[in-house]
Amino acid sequence: MLKKYQQGNIYMGRLDYETDLLKELTAIVKDKNIKSGRINVIGAVKKATISFYDQQKKEYRDLTWVEEMEIVNCVGNISLRDGEAIIHAHITLGTSAGKLRGGHLAAGTIVFAAEYIIEEFIGEAFERGTDKVTGLPLWQE
Repeated sequence: MLKKYQQGNIYMGRLDYETDLLKELTAIVKDKNIKSGRINVIGAVKKATISFYDQQKKEYRDLTWVEEMEIVNCVGNISLRDGEAIIHAHITLGTSAGKLRGGHLAAGTIVFAAEYIIEEFIGEAFERGTDKVTGLPLWQE
């Protein structure tokens, strides 16, 4: 499965203190009517919720920490699910002890400071649907 895209608009900005990282990025994507693209984020959080996919049970398990952590990396893509733009992102967080935590970015990750780049791709958007083998909401042909 392969699609070709042209570079569209590039947006850079900063999220407000104590906002929900995933919800705010999704609101920007929907406001700009972006259906395909890429996101990158750096900064820090006060609280983090990430998901881990249990491959045997075929379900996500949420993990939450209420502590100061650096966003070492947060990268994801933008596509459609049921016709709505969604962000699928993974995040790596660094603790004050220099340990890393990471997984699927989930709602409930609260910003201390965050700077983002959203790149819009022009072309036919991927639509997500449930994959029969993995149970994941993957891109469909």
